[in-house]
Amino acid sequence: MFVDFHSHTRESDGTLEPAELAALMRKRGVEIFSVTDHDALSAYGKFDGAAGNATVVVGIELNTTYRGSDVHILGYGFAVDSESVHAAISENRRHRELRAERMTAQLRDAGYDISLEDVRAEAGHAHTALGRPHVARALIRAGHVSDIDAAFRDLLGPGKPGYVPQTYMRPTDAIELVRRAGGVAVLAHPCRLKDESIIDELVEAGLAGIEAFYPAHEPNQVAHYRGIAAHFGLVMTAGSDFHDARYSAGSVGREVDRADIQPFLDLVL
Repeated sequence: MFVDFHSHTRESDGTLEPAELAALMRKRGVEIFSVTDHDALSAYGKFDGAAGNATVVVGIELNTTYRGSDVHILGYGFAVDSESVHAAISENRRHRELRAERMTAQLRDAGYDISLEDVRAEAGHAHTALGRPHVARALIRAGHVSDIDAAFRDLLGPGKPGYVPQTYMRPTDAIELVRRAGGVAVLAHPCRLKDESIIDELVEAGLAGIEAFYPAHEPNQVAHYRGIAAHFGLVMTAGSDFHDARYSAGSVGREVDRADIQPFLDLVL
């Protein structure tokens, strides 16, 4: 079946409006999908019927940095009006603003002349949760780098002039937040972990799933994450992590065997 449980709109750091992303999902024949904007749920209610007959599962992505790794937690299946989730979103967005301010200040100190206003302009909406992709686009527009990959590789990654870790939420906090809201917590893109022993801690905290099917995962990695899922009793999910057609060549949707994701579907549908 064709599904996508990891995608982004302009409500966070994607470049499509919610209805445009939903229309793309429909065009591609995606049967079930989630919009997992960073620290945002505002895409929900803005599809304007563009999703057609596709089933939509409420989702969100919560970014954390832990033990030197980007540890992102995807949350699914909770009420879109959850007060606890919205309170956490508000606090996280405040920290995102401060983080973006620190990043631009560090970049200016290193000789890259961009401002927080330039970053906000790339976000498009005043309410959009700021993130590194917005800083990257501001750097591109200013002529400092050629593309998103170069911005992250040379300026925004760990050890680079514009890097600021996300320390305002721990991954265990994110998992607990999703669980208390009645949702299912899933580890996003596990290939980004520098130390997979982190997964043990996450499982102890209530992690329920792992994003085994992801564009950057080679077949041997998919097999590896299948093994991890079996070992810990985790459900498996699939996602494109779509942000922008220019940088997501595979577009939206992942083809998977229904049996592989049925345990996840049983939890959220």
